[in-house]
Parts: sequence; C-alpha cells; structure tokens
Amino acid sequence: MNNRERAMAVLNYRDYDRLPVVHFGFWDELLDKWAQEGHITADEAAHWADGNVIDLAIGQRLGFDFNYYTTFGAYVELFPPFETRVIEELPEGFYKVLTGNGVIELHKKGAYAIPPDVDYLLKTRKDWEELYLPRLQYSPERINWEAVERLKDDTGRDIPIGLHCGSLYGNIRNWLTLVGSAYLQADDEALFDEIIDTVGNLCYQCAEAILAAGAKFDFAHFWEDICFKSGPLISPSKFARKVGPHYKRITDLVHRYGLNIVSLDCDGKIDALVPIWLENGVNTMFPIEVGTWDASILPWRQKYGKELRGVGGVNKHIFGYGREAIDAEIERIRPLVDLGGYIPCPDHRIPLEASWENIQYYCDRMHQVFG
Repeated sequence: MNNRERAMAVLNYRDYDRLPVVHFGFWDELLDKWAQEGHITADEAAHWADGNVIDLAIGQRLGFDFNYYTTFGAYVELFPPFETRVIEELPEGFYKVLTGNGVIELHKKGAYAIPPDVDYLLKTRKDWEELYLPRLQYSPERINWEAVERLKDDTGRDIPIGLHCGSLYGNIRNWLTLVGSAYLQADDEALFDEIIDTVGNLCYQCAEAILAAGAKFDFAHFWEDICFKSGPLISPSKFARKVGPHYKRITDLVHRYGLNIVSLDCDGKIDALVPIWLENGVNTMFPIEVGTWDASILPWRQKYGKELRGVGGVNKHIFGYGREAIDAEIERIRPLVDLGGYIPCPDHRIPLEASWENIQYYCDRMHQVFG
C-alpha cells in the first residue's frame, strides 16, 4: 500500500498494512531555527508551504509520511485583498498595519505573537457594498487552472490530496474581528446573513468549478478556527441555522463526486459545533487540539459513533519536552488508534521549542509502535 491508500483505508475503517505518520506543518520561526542549526537550508525555510516539494522533503528527512494539510482549492478570500500598509508609527517600536482583510492590527518589531486587532473597515452596509461585496464575486481567475489540469490524472499519486472548500465563517470573523462580528449579529442581522450567504455561495461556486473540470481528490476539507479554549466564538444555534445549510450544500456536492471523507480544521474547544458539522456532512475533525481542555476523539466517538473520524490529537508541545514525554504521548494515543477511523497528528503547527532530534525520535517510535 502507498500512503494515499493507507490514509483512506484508516478513515474508512478498512484494513491497512501500517498507520501513516503525518504532520500539520511547522511554524516559520522553527524552520528559521532549523536553518541556523544546519538541518535544512535557508532557501527551504523561506519557501516551505503545506504540501509543496520542500514540505515533502523536510517531512521525509524527519520520518513523516506526508503533511495531512496537502490540499488544493480556489482563492475564496477577498479578491483582490486590501493593500497591506503601515498606517501609523507609534512609540516603543509599535505600529498599526492595515491588512489584506481590512483589519487594523497592532504590530511590534521583532515580536512573534499574533498581533491584536484594534479596528476594522467592515462596519456598515455601505462598507459591505462598496468595499467587500465586489471582492467576493466568483471569477475563473480565482482558480489555478494549470494545477487543475495536473490534478485530473491521479495515476501514481502516493499521498492523499484534499479539495479545499474554503471557510464559511472563519474568514468572515477575520474581516469583522471577534468584536465586530458580535455587534453586527445584533445590530444588523440582515447584513450578517447576507455576508454569510455571499461567502457560502462563493465557496460552492469555486468547489463546483474545480470538480466539474475533472480534478480528482481523495477528500474534501474546510478551514474555520472559530473556537477558543472555552468553546465557539458564535452561538451554536445561530451557527447551525445560518451556516449549517451552506455546509450541507457543499458536502452534498462533493459526495456526488465520490468524496466521502470531509474534514474540517478548527482549533480550540469544538465540542458544541461537532454535532452541527456532522449533521451537515462534515465527518472528520482536525487537528483535535489537546490544549488545556484535553480534546480527544474518544468522547466524540462514544457520543456520535463511527461516523465521526479524526486526524490530530497529539500534543505538539511534546517535541520540546524530550523522549520520555514522547513515549508517554504515544502510549496515550494507542487505544485511540485502536478505535479505527483515526490518524494521529500533531495538533497544530510544530512549535519553536521542538528539536529536530525529538521529532525524528517521535517518527521512529510511531513507525515501530503502529507499523
């Protein structure tokens, strides 16, 4: 079996010869550190991206089989994005930046942390109709048609490739900010609904165009990141009512093209949204962040049965703790693998504290234990 066949066999509860050992990429700062240490080149650090040839080469040197986040999709964000520019210099190395999302962020020179947002452009219907709605229309230019041509022939493909179906709420939250999205739901629900419907239609049109052109995929995938450590950033009932139908429409589409595994990337404590995704055709949770809330596929499987699959659930911080912690984490996930329908994977980008040697040890042990 190759790694494509192994991954699809695991997620479909079929027999397989060994478990694929997968990852979810690396923080840029970690790649810079590894370049300084001589494990990779500066060029590799600068040009790494999920699923590209550099990603595959680095992963294989470490001992991974592939990056699960190897996907292809249309550009379903603002097109064109706003021009990113510094709009104000502040004391002590701080400065305000207008981003491509139309959000103003507070940056500091030399800081690695995610910058906080301090303002945003999308506040009224006028802002929506003049600045955002024109940037959210379907056009063929959103799709890399040369890549679509290459994806029509899957002969010899040895790792799974997913159709990225976009984001049905996460991007909206990015444009409005968390505060702005909360206010808009209360202040102008009709506009809030129109934004969701516009984004949902764009994601559907893009996925439909790619599939209709004949590109072949192994699974479908969404991105959201709409939860934090205590739960969702939107009311689950409102999410089910307003966003759920758009998931259903897109998952029905990919099912018609033979894709029965539909995964979704959402960080944080996702428990309250899991049943909504399942009801609307999303059956594989990723990356199952362990966090401070101990996320695991086990309670979801006990509650929802085998229809729910998972990829992830390995605490990414163990790569900075050492071999004893790595061994303990592998033992912790061993009974989860026995459930079937589950592929262990670091629960986010591998962080700065990870050492090259610890990750190699993890990969060696995973191959030994689940080989």
